[in-house]
Amino acid sequence: MSVPETPRGIAAIRERLGYQPVLLAVSALLAGAALTWAHGATKAPIAAAEASDLRATLTQVMPEGFADNDLLTDVVELDGARGPVQVHVARRAGTPVGAVFRMAERGYAGEVALLMAVDADGRVLGVRVLKHAETPGLGDKVDRAKSPWIDGFTGKSLAEPAPAQWAVKKDGGVFDAFAGATITPRAVVKAVRGGLEFFSAQRAQILGGRS
Repeated sequence: MSVPETPRGIAAIRERLGYQPVLLAVSALLAGAALTWAHGATKAPIAAAEASDLRATLTQVMPEGFADNDLLTDVVELDGARGPVQVHVARRAGTPVGAVFRMAERGYAGEVALLMAVDADGRVLGVRVLKHAETPGLGDKVDRAKSPWIDGFTGKSLAEPAPAQWAVKKDGGVFDAFAGATITPRAVVKAVRGGLEFFSAQRAQILGGRS
């Protein structure tokens, strides 16, 4: 037979029930504060690491000594076909001599993002893939660490090869594809050509009116 709760017992239960939400609220506040602190503590190191990686890639797509300014900070934002594009202006003795910027296209398994450099005449100085999710052993050959294929764009422009030949050989163009993986190189070719078209359209803004 159960014993009826005494007024004192009921009060104790109510106190416990009231205490639990307060405890949960305090725990949530402490957890939120800890996450905020952790985010703040790691934000600067993460940003520094990203900047270091970008600086290294910027130098990889441009010949040594081509520019003497800080490409990481000499940046302008211009309108591209798919939204704003951050352009790193290359200068030598203060004169704009080229640019480096990011382009991207859809590959087989996701976006293929690349960084490309062009000189003042619109010739490709170098290209590096920044990220991709392509099939290992097939599409990942666009990565310079896996294959020198990406070097085939160096020296190319909108005039060389001719517009109709800006495609992989399977589609009547001049660029090699990979056995069993045509979609990925197609995406890179399209991205590089798109980058050259972007530079051509924005050349005056990038080079500051240089003829």
